[in-house]
Amino acid sequence: MCKLPKVSDENLLVGIDTSDDAAVYKINDETAVIQTLDFFTPIVDDPYMFGQIAATNSLSDIYAMGGTPTLALNIVCFPNCLDIEILGEILRGGADKVKEAGAIIVGGHTVSDNEPKYGLSVMGLVHPEKVFANSNAKPGEVLIITKPIGTGVINTAIKGEIASKEHIDEAMKYMSTLNKYASDIARKYNISSCTDITGFGLAGHVYEMAKGGNLSITIESDKVPFMNGAEEYAKMAMIPAGTYNNRNHVGKNYESLVKDAYIEDLMFDPQTSGGLLYTLKEEEAIKLADELKENNIIANIIGFVEEKKEKYVYIK
Repeated sequence: MCKLPKVSDENLLVGIDTSDDAAVYKINDETAVIQTLDFFTPIVDDPYMFGQIAATNSLSDIYAMGGTPTLALNIVCFPNCLDIEILGEILRGGADKVKEAGAIIVGGHTVSDNEPKYGLSVMGLVHPEKVFANSNAKPGEVLIITKPIGTGVINTAIKGEIASKEHIDEAMKYMSTLNKYASDIARKYNISSCTDITGFGLAGHVYEMAKGGNLSITIESDKVPFMNGAEEYAKMAMIPAGTYNNRNHVGKNYESLVKDAYIEDLMFDPQTSGGLLYTLKEEEAIKLADELKENNIIANIIGFVEEKKEKYVYIK
């Protein structure tokens, strides 16, 4: 990415400079367009559920920017040797989630590939003055998360055939739950910054927020919600390769004070279709957490923002 030419446009409100979740382009004083794209290989055997999870994950970037999804295009890679009905179920799962989001699918593109892949390119709309970026956190604010952590280790346990049905079902539920419902509530509050927790893991995305704002952010690991089974599988070393990649990505820019290695592993656990992470003033965060919980949405205050210290991220 560093070799790509620098883009300069007065209407480009959010680009690639701060590793944000999507691009935002101002159309006029009332409307800006959000554009994002995401797709991946199957993480579950059920094609319909795979389609739901992949679409939920793709739509999430729009919510992370404070917007509303409007149009989506399917992105499909599919082997010629597989039954075409499998593809039909994947697309049906995606279409159902796009419909639930209040958006519409208007086409897409398919290529032949050795391994199935599916996702969406999504366009959303937002007011230019109400865009959530990942780089606008302020010292004194706190972090609030809207889904539990643990999909990476649970998916690894699934591949190792040791995950229980109860833990699998819960992970599937969270991965296929739209961030729309948390976003609809959070937009009523004075949010400073937002990101969704996906492949870089909690600590990796916090690092992007801290670096973008030249701040230090502390994650209080004992307040982070975990999916049932996540700690158990992490203790059993069901650690996906992405965890180590995420730790290497942050490198020397974090300091961990946690005693248990498996807790630190979970901080870097790569998430699929994770929750939203907001920063805002503590008194506002408490009210937001209460309203989210009233609507059966996870809402934990898990850390705080400070002026820049030696490291960008502290885990305690």
